[in-house]
Amino acid sequence: MTRITLKVNGVEHHVDVADDALLLDVLREQVGTTSVREGCGVGACGACTVLSGGMSVSSCLALAVRYDGAELTTADGLDERDDVVSSFVDCSAAQCGYCIPGFVLMSKELLGENPTPSEKDITEHLEGNICRCGTYPEIKKAVAAAAERRAAR
Repeated sequence: MTRITLKVNGVEHHVDVADDALLLDVLREQVGTTSVREGCGVGACGACTVLSGGMSVSSCLALAVRYDGAELTTADGLDERDDVVSSFVDCSAAQCGYCIPGFVLMSKELLGENPTPSEKDITEHLEGNICRCGTYPEIKKAVAAAAERRAAR
């Protein structure tokens, strides 16, 4: 076991992890972040997405020990006034909601890199996320709305 420190949503957590422990499991089981979800287990669906330094990480593939000292953001750490979160709500971009935390975080990453994305940019950036309910049009609309809100500020 190795003791690591993870700063998750601004709160420091000291956890003991096995060398092969996945970041996904540590976040869910030891830190208690329920928005990080396992969908496929192979990094192909986006349900396990977290941000590390603003960059997306498939936590189902990432070894926790590699993130010792990292600042991580999960959807649990975002509040309803967040421009992306509120745009997803306003655009009805969720049905079952299982995939939405990953889509929200990927959208935050995109808007951090490109504050005025085209529809093509949005589609390409989110192509690694899967929504089994098929709310892709609403999700794309939500990302565009969040970009417009940010531009208006």
